[in-house]
Amino acid sequence: MSELARDGVRIHYEIRGSGPALLLTHGFTGSSALYEKNVAALARANTVITWDIRGHGRSDCPADPAAYTVPLSVADMAALLDLAGAERAVIAGHSLGGFLSLEFHLAHRSRVAGLILIDTGPGYRSDGPRAGWNERAERFARDFEAKGGERALGLARAARGILAQHDGRVLESLPTIAVPTLIVVGEHDTPFLAGSRYMSDKIPGAKLAVIADAGHSPNIDQPEEFARVVSGFLSDT
Repeated sequence: MSELARDGVRIHYEIRGSGPALLLTHGFTGSSALYEKNVAALARANTVITWDIRGHGRSDCPADPAAYTVPLSVADMAALLDLAGAERAVIAGHSLGGFLSLEFHLAHRSRVAGLILIDTGPGYRSDGPRAGWNERAERFARDFEAKGGERALGLARAARGILAQHDGRVLESLPTIAVPTLIVVGEHDTPFLAGSRYMSDKIPGAKLAVIADAGHSPNIDQPEEFARVVSGFLSDT
Protein backbone atom coordinates (compact mmCIF):
# COMPACT_ATOMS: atom_id res chain seq x y z
CA MET A 1 0.00 0.00 0.00
CA SER A 2 1.39 3.40 -1.01
CA GLU A 3 0.99 6.37 1.31
CA LEU A 4 1.85 10.05 1.02
CA ALA A 5 2.50 11.85 4.33
CA ARG A 6 0.88 15.29 4.46
CA ASP A 7 1.53 17.09 7.77
CA GLY A 8 0.93 13.89 9.71
CA VAL A 9 -2.03 12.78 7.58
CA ARG A 10 -1.41 9.66 5.48
CA ILE A 11 -2.99 9.77 2.03
CA HIS A 12 -3.44 6.44 0.24
CA TYR A 13 -2.66 6.41 -3.48
CA GLU A 14 -1.80 4.09 -6.35
CA ILE A 15 0.07 4.84 -9.57
CA ARG A 16 -0.23 2.55 -12.58
CA GLY A 17 0.76 2.69 -16.23
CA SER A 18 2.97 5.14 -18.08
CA GLY A 19 2.52 8.14 -20.31
CA PRO A 20 0.72 11.46 -19.76
CA ALA A 21 -0.65 11.76 -16.22
CA LEU A 22 -4.31 11.29 -15.32
CA LEU A 23 -5.41 12.03 -11.75
CA LEU A 24 -8.70 10.36 -10.77
CA THR A 25 -10.60 11.57 -7.69
CA HIS A 26 -13.61 9.73 -6.25
CA GLY A 27 -16.79 11.14 -4.75
CA PHE A 28 -18.11 11.58 -1.20
CA THR A 29 -18.22 8.31 0.82
CA GLY A 30 -16.30 6.57 -1.99
CA SER A 31 -12.67 5.59 -2.46
CA SER A 32 -10.15 4.90 -5.18
CA ALA A 33 -11.84 1.50 -5.56
CA LEU A 34 -14.47 3.37 -7.62
CA TYR A 35 -12.11 3.12 -10.60
CA GLU A 36 -11.16 -0.57 -10.29
CA LYS A 37 -13.01 -1.43 -13.51
CA ASN A 38 -11.37 1.42 -15.42
CA VAL A 39 -7.70 1.68 -14.48
CA ALA A 40 -6.38 -1.19 -16.61
CA ALA A 41 -7.87 0.27 -19.80
CA LEU A 42 -6.84 3.85 -19.01
CA ALA A 43 -3.31 2.88 -17.93
CA ARG A 44 -2.47 1.45 -21.36
CA ALA A 45 -1.52 4.92 -22.56
CA ASN A 46 -1.46 7.01 -19.37
CA THR A 47 0.07 7.21 -15.93
CA VAL A 48 -3.08 6.78 -13.83
CA ILE A 49 -3.07 8.14 -10.27
CA THR A 50 -5.91 7.15 -7.94
CA TRP A 51 -6.19 8.18 -4.31
CA ASP A 52 -8.45 8.39 -1.26
CA ILE A 53 -9.65 11.78 -0.02
CA ARG A 54 -9.04 12.51 3.67
CA GLY A 55 -11.53 10.58 5.79
CA HIS A 56 -12.19 8.10 2.97
CA GLY A 57 -10.99 4.65 2.00
CA ARG A 58 -7.49 3.84 3.24
CA SER A 59 -6.45 7.44 3.92
CA ASP A 60 -6.29 8.72 7.47
CA CYS A 61 -9.29 10.07 9.38
CA PRO A 62 -7.73 12.85 11.46
CA ALA A 63 -9.63 13.85 14.59
CA ASP A 64 -9.19 17.58 13.98
CA PRO A 65 -12.06 19.00 11.86
CA ALA A 66 -9.63 21.65 10.57
CA ALA A 67 -7.79 18.88 8.68
CA TYR A 68 -10.74 18.59 6.29
CA THR A 69 -10.94 21.48 3.84
CA VAL A 70 -11.13 22.01 0.10
CA PRO A 71 -7.75 23.83 0.00
CA LEU A 72 -6.08 20.94 1.84
CA SER A 73 -7.67 18.43 -0.53
CA VAL A 74 -6.47 20.44 -3.54
CA ALA A 75 -2.99 20.59 -1.98
CA ASP A 76 -3.10 16.79 -1.58
CA MET A 77 -3.83 16.52 -5.31
CA ALA A 78 -0.89 18.77 -6.18
CA ALA A 79 1.39 16.76 -3.89
CA LEU A 80 0.35 13.55 -5.64
CA LEU A 81 1.27 15.05 -9.01
CA ASP A 82 4.63 16.07 -7.56
CA LEU A 83 5.20 12.55 -6.27
CA ALA A 84 4.37 11.10 -9.70
CA GLY A 85 6.76 13.55 -11.37
CA ALA A 86 3.90 15.10 -13.33
CA GLU A 87 4.12 18.84 -13.90
CA ARG A 88 0.76 18.71 -15.72
CA ALA A 89 -2.07 16.20 -15.81
CA VAL A 90 -5.61 15.65 -16.94
CA ILE A 91 -7.59 16.18 -13.75
CA ALA A 92 -10.65 13.95 -13.50
CA GLY A 93 -13.21 13.41 -10.79
CA HIS A 94 -16.56 11.87 -9.97
CA SER A 95 -19.23 13.81 -8.05
CA LEU A 96 -17.38 15.55 -5.18
CA GLY A 97 -14.17 14.61 -6.97
CA GLY A 98 -15.36 16.55 -10.02
CA PHE A 99 -15.98 19.63 -7.91
CA LEU A 100 -12.50 19.26 -6.39
CA SER A 101 -11.11 18.97 -9.93
CA LEU A 102 -12.67 22.34 -10.76
CA GLU A 103 -11.25 23.76 -7.53
CA PHE A 104 -7.84 22.37 -8.52
CA HIS A 105 -8.13 24.15 -11.85
CA LEU A 106 -8.81 27.43 -10.07
CA ALA A 107 -5.76 26.98 -7.84
CA HIS A 108 -3.31 25.44 -10.34
CA ARG A 109 -4.35 26.33 -13.89
CA SER A 110 -0.85 25.81 -15.28
CA ARG A 111 -0.84 22.19 -14.07
CA VAL A 112 -4.11 21.23 -15.78
CA ALA A 113 -3.80 19.69 -19.25
CA GLY A 114 -7.49 18.86 -19.37
CA LEU A 115 -10.56 18.19 -17.24
CA ILE A 116 -12.90 15.20 -17.04
CA LEU A 117 -16.00 15.93 -14.95
CA ILE A 118 -18.06 12.82 -14.13
CA ASP A 119 -21.62 13.12 -12.76
CA THR A 120 -20.82 16.31 -10.91
CA GLY A 121 -21.92 19.92 -10.71
CA PRO A 122 -20.27 23.35 -10.45
CA GLY A 123 -21.93 24.48 -7.22
CA TYR A 124 -24.38 27.33 -6.81
CA ARG A 125 -24.49 31.02 -7.61
CA SER A 126 -27.27 31.85 -5.10
CA ASP A 127 -27.21 31.53 -1.34
CA GLY A 128 -30.58 29.73 -1.12
CA PRO A 129 -29.71 26.62 -3.17
CA ARG A 130 -26.26 26.54 -1.58
CA ALA A 131 -27.84 26.55 1.87
CA GLY A 132 -30.00 23.61 0.83
CA TRP A 133 -26.92 21.70 -0.28
CA ASN A 134 -25.16 22.47 2.99
CA GLU A 135 -28.17 21.33 5.01
CA ARG A 136 -27.92 18.00 3.16
CA ALA A 137 -24.20 17.82 3.96
CA GLU A 138 -24.99 18.46 7.62
CA ARG A 139 -27.58 15.66 7.63
CA PHE A 140 -24.95 13.32 6.22
CA ALA A 141 -22.56 14.42 8.97
CA ARG A 142 -25.09 13.81 11.74
CA ASP A 143 -26.01 10.39 10.33
CA PHE A 144 -22.36 9.32 10.28
CA GLU A 145 -21.79 10.67 13.77
CA ALA A 146 -24.71 8.56 14.98
CA LYS A 147 -23.04 5.45 13.56
CA GLY A 148 -19.78 6.15 15.39
CA GLY A 149 -16.40 4.62 14.65
CA GLU A 150 -13.30 6.17 13.13
CA ARG A 151 -14.37 5.80 9.50
CA ALA A 152 -17.88 7.18 10.03
CA LEU A 153 -16.53 10.11 12.03
CA GLY A 154 -14.03 10.82 9.26
CA LEU A 155 -16.87 10.97 6.74
CA ALA A 156 -18.83 13.27 9.07
CA ARG A 157 -15.90 15.68 9.23
CA ALA A 158 -15.41 15.45 5.46
CA ALA A 159 -19.08 16.28 4.91
CA ARG A 160 -18.76 19.48 6.93
CA GLY A 161 -15.30 20.48 5.76
CA ILE A 162 -15.05 19.32 2.13
CA LEU A 163 -18.55 18.57 0.83
CA ALA A 164 -20.12 21.81 2.12
CA GLN A 165 -19.85 24.85 -0.17
CA HIS A 166 -19.33 28.51 0.66
CA ASP A 167 -19.41 30.61 -2.52
CA GLY A 168 -19.97 30.59 -6.26
CA ARG A 169 -16.33 30.84 -7.40
CA VAL A 170 -16.29 27.49 -9.16
CA LEU A 171 -19.49 28.10 -11.11
CA GLU A 172 -18.36 31.59 -12.07
CA SER A 173 -15.02 30.25 -13.32
CA LEU A 174 -16.53 27.97 -15.98
CA PRO A 175 -16.30 30.45 -18.90
CA THR A 176 -12.59 30.99 -18.12
CA ILE A 177 -11.64 27.32 -18.55
CA ALA A 178 -9.36 27.13 -21.58
CA VAL A 179 -8.26 23.48 -21.49
CA PRO A 180 -9.98 20.53 -23.22
CA THR A 181 -12.90 19.42 -21.07
CA LEU A 182 -15.00 16.26 -21.16
CA ILE A 183 -18.24 16.09 -19.18
CA VAL A 184 -19.58 12.57 -18.57
CA VAL A 185 -22.97 11.76 -17.05
CA GLY A 186 -25.17 8.69 -16.83
CA GLU A 187 -28.46 9.07 -18.69
CA HIS A 188 -30.40 8.03 -15.56
CA ASP A 189 -28.54 10.35 -13.16
CA THR A 190 -31.39 12.86 -13.14
CA PRO A 191 -30.00 15.14 -10.38
CA PHE A 192 -26.82 15.78 -12.39
CA LEU A 193 -28.07 15.92 -15.98
CA ALA A 194 -28.99 19.61 -15.87
CA GLY A 195 -25.72 20.57 -14.18
CA SER A 196 -23.75 18.59 -16.75
CA ARG A 197 -25.50 20.32 -19.64
CA TYR A 198 -24.99 23.69 -17.94
CA MET A 199 -21.25 23.06 -17.66
CA SER A 200 -21.04 21.93 -21.29
CA ASP A 201 -22.72 25.18 -22.33
CA LYS A 202 -20.54 27.41 -20.16
CA ILE A 203 -17.10 25.83 -20.65
CA PRO A 204 -15.73 26.83 -24.07
CA GLY A 205 -15.38 23.82 -26.36
CA ALA A 206 -16.48 21.30 -23.74
CA LYS A 207 -17.67 17.89 -24.90
CA LEU A 208 -20.67 16.22 -23.26
CA ALA A 209 -21.00 12.43 -23.20
CA VAL A 210 -24.27 10.98 -21.87
CA ILE A 211 -23.70 7.29 -21.14
CA ALA A 212 -26.72 5.14 -21.96
CA ASP A 213 -28.07 2.72 -19.36
CA ALA A 214 -26.02 4.31 -16.60
CA GLY A 215 -26.74 6.07 -13.33
CA HIS A 216 -24.58 8.17 -11.02
CA SER A 217 -21.49 6.01 -11.63
CA PRO A 218 -21.32 5.36 -15.39
CA ASN A 219 -17.76 4.09 -15.07
CA ILE A 220 -19.16 1.19 -13.02
CA ASP A 221 -22.45 0.71 -14.87
CA GLN A 222 -20.90 0.83 -18.36
CA PRO A 223 -17.12 0.46 -17.95
CA GLU A 224 -16.39 -0.38 -21.59
CA GLU A 225 -18.28 2.62 -22.95
CA PHE A 226 -16.75 4.83 -20.26
CA ALA A 227 -13.26 3.66 -21.23
CA ARG A 228 -14.00 4.25 -24.91
CA VAL A 229 -15.21 7.81 -24.34
CA VAL A 230 -12.47 8.76 -21.89
CA SER A 231 -9.65 7.09 -23.83
CA GLY A 232 -10.74 8.91 -26.98
CA PHE A 233 -10.68 12.21 -25.15
CA LEU A 234 -7.25 11.50 -23.63
CA SER A 235 -5.74 10.58 -26.98
CA ASP A 236 -6.87 13.93 -28.39
CA THR A 237 -5.70 16.01 -25.40
